[in-house]
Amino acid sequence: IHSKLSIAERNDIFYKIRQGEVGIIIGARSALFTPLDNVGLFVLDEEQDSSYKQDTPPYYHAKIIAEEFAKIQNAAIIFGSATPSFETFYRAKNGEIIYLELPNRISNNPLPNVECVDMRAELKAGNKSVLSFALKNLLEETLENHQQAILLLNRRGYSTFVMCRDCGAVITCPDCGLPMHYHITDKTLKCHYCEVESVPPEICPKCKSKRIKYFGTGTQKLEEFLQAELPTAKILRMDRDTTTKKFAYDEILDSFKRGDFDILFGTKMVAKGHDVANVTAVGILSADSVLNFPDFRAAEQCFELITQAAGRAGRGDLPGKVIVQTYNTDADAVKFACAQDFNSFYEIEILKRQLLFFPPFCRLVKLIFISKNKDKAKDSAERIVNSFKIEVMQNSEVRQEIFGAIPATIENLRGEFRFVVLIKTSDLEIVRGFLRFHNLHISPEVQIDIDPLKTT
Repeated sequence: IHSKLSIAERNDIFYKIRQGEVGIIIGARSALFTPLDNVGLFVLDEEQDSSYKQDTPPYYHAKIIAEEFAKIQNAAIIFGSATPSFETFYRAKNGEIIYLELPNRISNNPLPNVECVDMRAELKAGNKSVLSFALKNLLEETLENHQQAILLLNRRGYSTFVMCRDCGAVITCPDCGLPMHYHITDKTLKCHYCEVESVPPEICPKCKSKRIKYFGTGTQKLEEFLQAELPTAKILRMDRDTTTKKFAYDEILDSFKRGDFDILFGTKMVAKGHDVANVTAVGILSADSVLNFPDFRAAEQCFELITQAAGRAGRGDLPGKVIVQTYNTDADAVKFACAQDFNSFYEIEILKRQLLFFPPFCRLVKLIFISKNKDKAKDSAERIVNSFKIEVMQNSEVRQEIFGAIPATIENLRGEFRFVVLIKTSDLEIVRGFLRFHNLHISPEVQIDIDPLKTT
């Protein structure tokens, strides 16, 4: 069960379920709401995956929903992951849930050999390519041996931004103000947030210069580069642009598994759970880019991305080799991911979480105040912050913190201004009572996101 089923297909499935013809439901987070009685087991594979969180109203997290349903049905629940979320692993370490460890791969196959390449040294050596010398050699060797490779570049499009070289102006989205990305397939600029499209300018809209340049590398540009550098290789791209059609995702993976292509590359969807025995090489480009995000989970996400991608190599009888390209070889997330040492990374990172009062030591509540009038949105947010400090923080016996009001990462989205207030709490019910008292749960100008994945 998934969101791409038609209404007729969904009705057919629900009819079979009602008739008792179905014993196992497999699907995305929406499958949890299947009208099925007498459930004995819930399994959330890759439980750390961000797609379990519904990040648009109505907000919910499939892990929390699954646990509540398991209680109602008196069922067991399994959270499976090679890189569990810190919240889940903390509960397991403290005995709240049972910890079952699988220290070895299936058939005791060895973990792949992981090499970390410092791209700063590559530049000093005169290599300005997106591929390090080591990764290019690995790809050539893989092709010679008639084996397959997977490359991860977590950035779709052709160029990451378009800029005038004379005045420095960047072409931005008219709605949200963020840089637009160039897509060479249809020769358009696209905003990856608002889905606004426009024709790339031939002259700078600010200074009228014709010195327009496309900067950065996305998956489309990488595809062009790989075809030039490895002309004999059959290359397949998988990102949001190539998987828009129904079943496109499955068709891409099936053709790669059949051996129709030598190299599969794309965004983080290429790193998720694929089991292809002939894949012996994995390359991770710009592995540390996620560390620059203003998010307390950035290090955890970086570790997860490297580990999950590396795990695609050497899953069959042939040994695997992984090249991790980074500009930050000293980052804990990069070091421990390359060493494939989750426990050591967790022990270091969990101390930071505790010191800074972040999950799993608190619950987060994000309030998004929305209005077409910027001052109104900001004033409403600030009033709630002041009320919370007086009504809750001064009277609470447990730790409560509140931050804001700050502009959202995308401050102006489709003509509406957004300001964020973030609450950290040791007692979620106290915060819920405060929100209900101020009628924020029924306000059309406030969105309430409990346990948000993004804090800004």
